[in-house]
This record gives sequence, C-alpha cells and structure tokens, in this order.
Amino acid sequence: MIIGNRVFDAEHRTYIMGILNVTPDSFSDGGKFNQMDAALYHAEEMIRDGADIVDVGGESTRPGHTVISDDEEISRVAPVIEAIKSRFDIPVSIDTYKGKVTEAALKAGADLVNDIWGFKFDHKVAELTAQYGAACCLMHNRSEPTYQDYLNDVVADLKECVRIAKDVGISDDKIILDPGVGFGKTYQMNLEIINHVDVLHSLGFPILLGTSRKSVIGQTLNLPTDQRVEGTLATTVVGVLKGCAFVRVHDIKENKRVIQMTEAIMGR
Repeated sequence: MIIGNRVFDAEHRTYIMGILNVTPDSFSDGGKFNQMDAALYHAEEMIRDGADIVDVGGESTRPGHTVISDDEEISRVAPVIEAIKSRFDIPVSIDTYKGKVTEAALKAGADLVNDIWGFKFDHKVAELTAQYGAACCLMHNRSEPTYQDYLNDVVADLKECVRIAKDVGISDDKIILDPGVGFGKTYQMNLEIINHVDVLHSLGFPILLGTSRKSVIGQTLNLPTDQRVEGTLATTVVGVLKGCAFVRVHDIKENKRVIQMTEAIMGR
C-alpha cells in the first residue's frame, strides 16, 4: 500500500508507526512533546531510530482524559504536522476522530487518518479522508465491553467500519485495521485479541497493532507506564508472528530491533 510518497509491503513486513503526543495529559508521555521544538526533536529522533510513520495526536484518549475543543486540538496538531512535513521525508498520520480536526490536519499535509472510532463517531472524517485521497487506520472500539461472541463481534464491527470507508469512495489499498487494544475491552479481552489478532486477516486488509505501554501490560506486569518496554516488545513479537503490517509504539529503537530479529528468524 502507499501512504504519502512511500510504498509499504504490508504482506511481508512489519513497519513502525511512532507516537508523537503533543498533549499535556497523555497517559504515557504527557507534556513532554507539546512544544514545537521538543516535538520536532522527538520526531527527528524517532525517524533516526527507525520509525516509518509519525502519528501526531493532540488529544489524549486515555481513560478519564479531558475532552478539548476542536480549535484547541487543531492549534496543537496542525503546526506540528506542517513542520514535520516541511523538514522530513516521512508519512505523517493524524490521530483524531473529529471532522474539523481531520480537515485541518489533512490541509497541513497529513497522509493518513488514524481514527479510534473507525469512522463511526463523525462520518465527516471518512468523507474528508476520501476527498484528500488519504489512507486511513480504522480502529475497533465500543463504548462498553459487552459482546455476544467476542472475536466474531470485533470482526463484524470492523467490517462495518470498512463499509463506511468504501461507501465514501476510499479504495481498499488505503485501509488499515486496528483491533483496538485497550478500547471497549476488559483485561482478558485485550490479551485475547492480541493472541488472536490474525482473525482480522479474514477482512483482507493490513493490520496495525497498538499496545505500547497500555494498561494490559501494566496489569500483567504490575508496572507503571514508563516501565512497560519489555511488555510492549513481547506484544510486538506476537504482532510480527501473526502477520501485522504495523505496530504503533513509543519506543522506536527497541521495537525496531525486535522486529528485525523476529523477521530474520522467520526468514523474511
């Protein structure tokens, strides 16, 4: 698939989406990168360490996060996206579920829309993604962790997200799916979807696995957010073995190395 000006071999490789939170209250690195110079320095560092995409987020989506206005979110992300695109040759994604923010980010040069509600919160996000010819990552989410048949329900929910995308004219080669670890799921459900993330292959799209420093790792290892690198690496290895095309992570260098080692063992 093509994102921005780069071709991704989504069938045979696992790529890194690096997380750049320009928020003061992110669950993991809140406040560290919400100034322009710091954000650009971190983007450069991530690119140097092996990131293939930089994912810019302006509103924390952690449990209990503070919802901010569209204008506040735009003021955080649009200048950073524009600055990254002018300085570095790397695809940039915008982590948002709001139409107005999506439009500003795409105007600023974003190549991919990473929507935690899979186009179900604001349909304008899908329309704008199509209009700008951008790629999208559609994440599974529910407001409550209530399911009849968990894994099949996740697949069915994502199928609906894909339908929304295709209805507005987004082509198959622009769609990535994310199982939504940590969103609308219990602790055991999070472990199960990581272990069975390959069920999403039935839908025929590249998969992104996003587990970096999340609560499922904290609960398993009883560790705070800044000590979850090894736990994240274990999930990345599982992602590579299960055929995920992308992992969304904070710690680029470590994840890059573990992907290279795992792919070498697999003969990739």
